[in-house]
Amino acid sequence: MPLAHVTRFGFLATLLLAAVDPFSQARHNSELRLRFLNGSSQVKPSYDYVIVGAGTAGLTVADRLTADGKSTVLVVENGDVVDSPRIKQVYSGTAAMGPTFSYQIHSVPQVNLQNRSTAVIAGNLVGGSSAINAMMTVRGTSEDYDRWGSFFGNSVTHYFSAAIEALNFVPPDPAVVESVNITYDTSYWGNSSGIYAGWPFFQWPGLSLQIEAFRDIPGVEFPPDSGAGRAGVYWFPTFMDPQKVQRSYARTGHFDGINRTNHDVVTKSKVTKILLEDGTATGVIFQQKLSNATTYTTVKAYREVILSAGAIHSPQLLQLSGIGPRKLLESAGINATVDLPGVGQNFQDHPMMFMSIVLQNFTTHPSPLDMFQNPNFTNWAQELWRTNKTGPYSMGIGNAAAWLGMPVISPRRFESIATKLENQDHGAQLLPGTDPTVVAGYSAQMKNMAKAIRSTNTAFYNHVLSGSGSSGSLIDLHPLSRGTVNINTTDPHNTEPIVDYRALSNPVDLDIMIEFLRFTKTYFFETRLKELIPRQLQPPDYVNEPEDLAGFLSENLSPSEFHPSGTCAMMPKELGGVVDEELKVYGVNRLRVVDASIMPTLPGANTCQTVYAIAEKAVDLIKADA
Repeated sequence: MPLAHVTRFGFLATLLLAAVDPFSQARHNSELRLRFLNGSSQVKPSYDYVIVGAGTAGLTVADRLTADGKSTVLVVENGDVVDSPRIKQVYSGTAAMGPTFSYQIHSVPQVNLQNRSTAVIAGNLVGGSSAINAMMTVRGTSEDYDRWGSFFGNSVTHYFSAAIEALNFVPPDPAVVESVNITYDTSYWGNSSGIYAGWPFFQWPGLSLQIEAFRDIPGVEFPPDSGAGRAGVYWFPTFMDPQKVQRSYARTGHFDGINRTNHDVVTKSKVTKILLEDGTATGVIFQQKLSNATTYTTVKAYREVILSAGAIHSPQLLQLSGIGPRKLLESAGINATVDLPGVGQNFQDHPMMFMSIVLQNFTTHPSPLDMFQNPNFTNWAQELWRTNKTGPYSMGIGNAAAWLGMPVISPRRFESIATKLENQDHGAQLLPGTDPTVVAGYSAQMKNMAKAIRSTNTAFYNHVLSGSGSSGSLIDLHPLSRGTVNINTTDPHNTEPIVDYRALSNPVDLDIMIEFLRFTKTYFFETRLKELIPRQLQPPDYVNEPEDLAGFLSENLSPSEFHPSGTCAMMPKELGGVVDEELKVYGVNRLRVVDASIMPTLPGANTCQTVYAIAEKAVDLIKADA
């Protein structure tokens, strides 16, 4: 794994190092642009379906709906068509992250993080965030998806099963499997999608030791596959086309190579409003800026408008269209056509913390550091890549990790933490004046989370293994704090929404994260890894008291792993929900939301595979209503 998991500054280091790899320079493919509409003049007056956002979900839905050759679809995308080696590149997993292909948004200062602001990463191009993410192909446990259904009094495991068919699984190379004992089971995967779950043609030998060390910890399970729906330590694939050894994402899997007269995409076009007539969504208005001229185009939708703009912009567009919390809309001078308090609330992301422990007697080579410290090894790796696209340069951010429940990482404290959350005044953890329905929904979530803390099959702790002699980033998979994404009431139509993570606003998050730090120390100092003489660098080994660890987290925690979710929650309306179980917006006919914003609670995994599953399930729901 690259240097990103060696120090707290590793993420930035990886971005810099990715620029000096053996790949070609960025360029644009003008020929490819001809497959998209050149401007609003080519847009037809009406379509069966109008989809807002050509991202992970939007392109998936458009592909499936137009496959019959009859249903007409227009996808309106704010970003451009980008053909860059940084997007195609698998190596490091982070080459496409950063401001180049993202919206330019920063959160408000986080009061519990020493007033630090953070970049809000959301893809602003055809392919959306699937074009810039770390390509980790992981789904949550079965409990994560059952939890969604519990808010409606039933089960929605179909989202878990939809994740199977959403991807095309290609097994790893047998030689690589044997070298580090990779385990997988094809029965948990499909093979009919254009989105690939592939594997690199190399793994660091140190991963075997890191995985086996978890066997020294009571309660850790080793599921046979990342798709088994169980918490534990396991291998997982990469969103990678194994033949091309390039990123596989929504554009390559659900648009490139498709040539249908009933499928249009218009780019560099910002949807400014969803049109409503007598409680029904009838189309959209989108804006294009060319030179000094700004044009507005109205396009009608005969059947449905489908909002797939992501967890940052889907709630913004609903609010701009008069769908959202009445008080907020009125303060912005917008007529509240549909008073829907949950729009823009329930904002979640996976917090990320940095802990540095090094194994001073780690001698297994090759290791990730050899890519930067051993010229002979680097030359060998570059030659392998140039010759047949194998070796270390075929690797992303990693393919092995621990995804563990609280009873495993904190056997002595998980019950008291769950009880504390259960007995908490949940409304007091939200902003003053929060609508009672949103408070009720949050309370329902926290009661469910208390049960999850007691379960071994809801993963809270995530540690991606590096194969090097050091620790890496730790991820909180189920944060309890809830933020907001709302329009800027002083200038709602010309500014990005105001994003507030409200990090650590629920103090139980700190209790859980402190246990993460303690468990990671146990992993390095009380398993077979202790023979390699571990040394704790960050936080310093003398920082052990809860209040001191809390201070460390306030200085070092990132509120985001770039997985924004939850702002148009699929929950009952009386629980602050925005969409029902069929993803239909409450109070509006012929309008659905299909993206990460509908997740009522985050899955204990990277979100991309779940978004594909949401899109696949949405297509079934849409077709059933056609």
